[in-house]
This record gives sequence, structure tokens and C-alpha cells, in this order.
Amino acid sequence: MRSTRLSETPTVESLSPLRFVGFVCSVTSDFVTKCSPRDWKREWCIDKRQYLRFVRPRVCSCPIMDHSINSRPLLQPSDSEFAESDGDARASNGDVEIRSETKNEPSDRLNVIYMIFYLLGMTTLLPWNFFITAENYWMFKFRNVTGNDSDVLTPIQRTFTSDLSVSSAVPNTVFLVLNAFLSHRIPLRLRMLGSMGVIFVLFIFTTAFVEVDTDAWQRAFFGITITTVVVMNIAAAILSGGLFGIAGQFPSEYMTAVVSGQALGGIFAALCEVISLTFGASPKTTALVYFSVAIVVMIISLAAYFFMSRTLFFKFYTAAAHTPRLQDEARLLGEPPPAPNFRLILRKIWLYGFSEWFVFVVTLSVYPAVTVLVNSEHKGNGHLWNDVFFTTVVNYLIFNSGDYLGRIIAGLFEWPQNRPRLVAFFTVIRVAFIPIFLMCNSQPRENLPVIVHSDIVFILLMSVFALTNGYIANIALLCAPKIVASHEKEVASSMMAAFLGIGLAFGSGLGLIFVEIL
Repeated sequence: MRSTRLSETPTVESLSPLRFVGFVCSVTSDFVTKCSPRDWKREWCIDKRQYLRFVRPRVCSCPIMDHSINSRPLLQPSDSEFAESDGDARASNGDVEIRSETKNEPSDRLNVIYMIFYLLGMTTLLPWNFFITAENYWMFKFRNVTGNDSDVLTPIQRTFTSDLSVSSAVPNTVFLVLNAFLSHRIPLRLRMLGSMGVIFVLFIFTTAFVEVDTDAWQRAFFGITITTVVVMNIAAAILSGGLFGIAGQFPSEYMTAVVSGQALGGIFAALCEVISLTFGASPKTTALVYFSVAIVVMIISLAAYFFMSRTLFFKFYTAAAHTPRLQDEARLLGEPPPAPNFRLILRKIWLYGFSEWFVFVVTLSVYPAVTVLVNSEHKGNGHLWNDVFFTTVVNYLIFNSGDYLGRIIAGLFEWPQNRPRLVAFFTVIRVAFIPIFLMCNSQPRENLPVIVHSDIVFILLMSVFALTNGYIANIALLCAPKIVASHEKEVASSMMAAFLGIGLAFGSGLGLIFVEIL
């Protein structure tokens, strides 16, 4: 009997009822006679589209299965809702290689979804950037109100920056890791809208305290602030991990939009700080403006994500990556839906994960802990640039601009692809920046000599440092989802976000050590 290839299955319209019955019997006969029952499973599924579908979990010697599995319903055109996001995507599951084509994909009209990803990337960091940028406000809130010498730092003022770093880094890292392994159990919509809603409420709560006199209960206000920071970073970790997971399911330019949006948020916060320094605004006024802008950004982001999640373009890519076909087939066969194999995914992306982790370990070990202490070589000469703007412009505006440019360039060229060892090599050689920055004009210092005095050299170093940070960070994030199967992309991207968070925590800890070495 002639073998019937599933990929050449005729449509119902082309078959008479008698020929259709004959076709079904022919295919069934081939399977019964040429395949062992141990090696294949048969699924009859008759719904409103009237289609026949065969599911084979393992490779057998049956000649009719030596090709791609055609799971397209007979009455459905080729632009199936089950198509993968990449036209030539190939997903490997054990010994079975699944290939699918994408035709007539929905388009991102006017790049609206792309711009929303940009906005959401800003949202992951911009509120927190405003929170830590309002340093003068926090120093004002915890100032010395009991003695005549208001210039003497209180115990809370002396440790507030480090307390802020610890209370943000620890919960952020822990929940980024938890998100990578548990996110598939929580609905995406709940994670995204819930986390943004929590950040929104916390910023309203924080803004309300700007005009409240807390001088009589500074210790209690400090406890409230640290608690707010912990909860806010938990929500930010869930938001960031979920957003990276979503972006990993889309074409690579959408991941670039997310990471570029993060850098753009840093630029915006730095510009706001420069403007506040220019006009000499009071700490309370500055904080009120910062927090109000953060609230507006959160409102716009909530509305934007709600709109995006209802578009056909969004549903097309997220539905394809979650492989509803495989889940439906498992349910019809009485088996649990396939769970992501974390060990297998980690084995595929570990070099990119190392690069993402180590690039931020190197960056955070000196930035901003060491670089913020670098003074202009002409400080004290009465020039505003040297005495007021140098630290803010070089450490925040120039660094964030270079980081943003590096991420944009990485998204344009996407080089090197499929060469994770080369990416890791570029990451490792950035270690050379650490001793160079330690030899810059950081003050105060007691142990190491100053070798780099020039402001121009320091600015050039910061520019290259920021550019390489943005480039390598984005390349690793772009390449990791491309080397895993379609249904593994969200988990892989969430794992990369976890590597990023762990790198931030490690780097921040090293930064405290390097400050002591100075």
C-alpha cells in the first residue's frame, strides 16, 4: 500500500465523502502495519474544523514519518495561529525536530508595540532611578534636627545609601531568580499588571510623605522608607523578569527596545537632576517633581500594557511561544502539559548567562561606588562645571548615554551571533577597567596612588566603559532566546534577567570592597 505523507494531506474540500473515508483508512493502515504501538500514539480529534492529527512522541522507523509533522487542520489556511514567530524556527524536543513556517504574520502597525516595549523598558528602572536620584531629599528628611550644627551627618544619613543598596539588591535578586523558575505558574497578565500596580501605589504613598513633617519620628519614617524600598524592588523584579520573558518571544528588535528603554530611563533621570541643579530647586520640590513624574509614567505604562495585551500582534507571538498545540495534545492524551526543562535550557544558554552576569559584576564593582568619588582636576577653582556639574554629568548623563548607544548598536548589528565564547571573551577583558578606575582621582583615598588626573581621559574611559556595557549586555540578551526552542524562550529570557540581577548584586558588593581599598 502506498504511504501517505502527512505534509501532503489533502483538504476536505478536495475529497468526496467516500474518498475521505478511504484516505483515513489508508493512513491508519500504514501506521498499524509499519509502526510499533510502543513507538507511536494515535489521536483522533474531530471538532468544528473536522481534522485528523497524529502525535508521535518518539522517532520510529515508519517511512511516512520521516518528515516534518503537519499539524495544520484540513480546513485552516497556512497562516495558522500555531505558527512560530521566526520563519525558519526549529525547535528540538528530544529526538523530534519540529519545523514550522510563518506566513501572513500580523504586523506592528506604526511600530506601536515597539514603542510600548520601549516605554515598559523605561518603566522597569525610571521610578527607581528617581527614587535614588532624590538623594538631597532623603538627606533633608534625615538631617540633624536636635543640635545647632546641621552639617553633622546623623547615623541614618551616614548609612542611608548603603541601606538603600542592600534593601534593593537583595529582594530584587531573589525575586528575579524565583521569577525564572516559577513565572510559568502565574498568569502573565497578573504578573505584569499586578507589579506595575504595586509600584504605582507605593509611589503615591511615598509622594504623600514629601509634605509631611517627619522630623519628630525620623526613625519610624526610615523604617517605612526601607520597607517601601523592599516591596518596590520585589514588584520591580517581577515586572522586569516578566517583561524580559515577553520580549524574548518577539523578534530581536523588541528585546533591544526593552533594554534601550532602560538606558533611556537613566538618561531622563540624569537630565532631571542636571535641571534641578541648574535652577537650584529645594530638596522637597525636586522630590515632588521626581515622584510625580514616576506616577505619571506608571499610569501610562499600565494603560499601554493593557492595550498591547489585547492586540493580535501580541497574542500571535505569546501564543506561539506558549505552544498551545503541545498543551492541547497532552491534555487530549490524558497527560500533564509539558513543563519547561530548566536544566536543559540552562545548558544551552549558560555562556550567555555568564556574560550577562559578569558584565554587570565588572560594571557595578566600580560604577557608581568608585566613579562617583572622582573629582575634577580643577575642582575648587570656582567654576560650576568643576564644582557642581562634573560628577552628575559624567557619572550619570554620559554613562547612561553611552550605555544607551551601546544597546542601540548591538540591536542594529547583532554581532557576534551563535558565538557565545567570543561574547564571554569580550566580557572578561573588561576587567581591565577596574584597576584603571581605581587609579583615577577618587577622593578621599589613603592607599592607592592617583595616576589618571585628566578630566578628558576620565570622560573617555567612562564613555568606552558605558558603550561596552550596553553592547555586551544587549547582545547576550538578544542571542540567548535564539538558541532555544520556541516554548523555552520565555523561560530563557527570564533566566537571563536573573543572571542580570545576580550580577548587579555581586557588583554592588564588590563596589563596597573597592571603596575600602582606596
